[in-house]
Amino acid sequence: MKLRCERTSLVEALGAAARAVSTRSSALPALSGLRLEVRNGELHVAGTDLDLTIQVQRSVGGATDGVCVAPAKLLSEIVRAIPDGEITLEVEGDKLHVEGKSGKSHFAVSLMAADDFPRLPEPGATSVELPANELAEALRQVCRAASTDEARPILTGVLVAAEAGGLRLVATDSYRLALCDLPSAAGVLAEGQKVLVPAKALREVERLLGDTSSVHVFLGEREAHFVIGNTVLTTRLIEGEFPNYRQLLPEEYPCRLHSEDKGELLDALRRVKLLVKDSLTPVRMAFGPNGVVLTVSQESGQATEEVEGKYEGTEMTIAFNPEYLIQGIEAVSGSEVILSTVEPKKPATIKGSENDTFLYLLMPVRVA
Repeated sequence: MKLRCERTSLVEALGAAARAVSTRSSALPALSGLRLEVRNGELHVAGTDLDLTIQVQRSVGGATDGVCVAPAKLLSEIVRAIPDGEITLEVEGDKLHVEGKSGKSHFAVSLMAADDFPRLPEPGATSVELPANELAEALRQVCRAASTDEARPILTGVLVAAEAGGLRLVATDSYRLALCDLPSAAGVLAEGQKVLVPAKALREVERLLGDTSSVHVFLGEREAHFVIGNTVLTTRLIEGEFPNYRQLLPEEYPCRLHSEDKGELLDALRRVKLLVKDSLTPVRMAFGPNGVVLTVSQESGQATEEVEGKYEGTEMTIAFNPEYLIQGIEAVSGSEVILSTVEPKKPATIKGSENDTFLYLLMPVRVA
């Protein structure tokens, strides 16, 4: 195997595929490596941890077909360290030789057994093309609410369900819930079908979308495939039943704060949050005719901020985890935000005023 490739292109390819490489100790050493294959003038780089696989394709010069598996971290660091210009990779025996254009930089990297690398998944025969910017925005809004606790695998996933005229994405960690509808995604799933996609994989999809105009999506029974330009991301689906989120959504919200300046509200929250020392310290929101007063109290002191807004409903004080509250407001598209609730012990919702496709539900914190 032999190839020549521009350093920048090679760094991008190795970096993207390496994000799927296993970081846990494994009985299969090849999982810590990247599979490099040259065929028909194309370099195919793949990394996997068995649950997530990322494959990247690049056009190369001076190509001789072949395949090898090299340590992902070491190879990526070497290529990044070599000065800009053309890089040559060549396999000789059990070594991968990496050389910069000037010939002054030369590395010989010990290879792993290529036959030990897992079989690479292939995308389904049929897929649906979606606007990349719409999918990226939906993932930005929803994935933040998924749990990272591997002891609760169901909650580490994003429910993707067929709804009338499109898809609905839902994630929750039991403290907050994010929901977004994608009208443009009709046909990705059959009517009534739903799957549970790991949020970790969808965060990588969001990262890969970048400036791409479209993405091809295939959701099967056990795997999901996302084709983004010359990159294919495949993830295993999570088995299990997602919680019945619909019962958490109140039918009406008699109390509503409308802030016309999302940035002002966020800035105020970030300032009072300076006094928060741990996740148990809440921010209190006192709603009144002129808007809301934010308060954080600690033994070390107290912070108070007044934020103007239009409030409808009974005056009340409700407390939230400040980080979850900030993340919910950040997720809203546009410059305006509406926070609605029923009463201090019931969940509140956060949404924008410009569209109704996104909803963020947040459980209040009980305070004395």
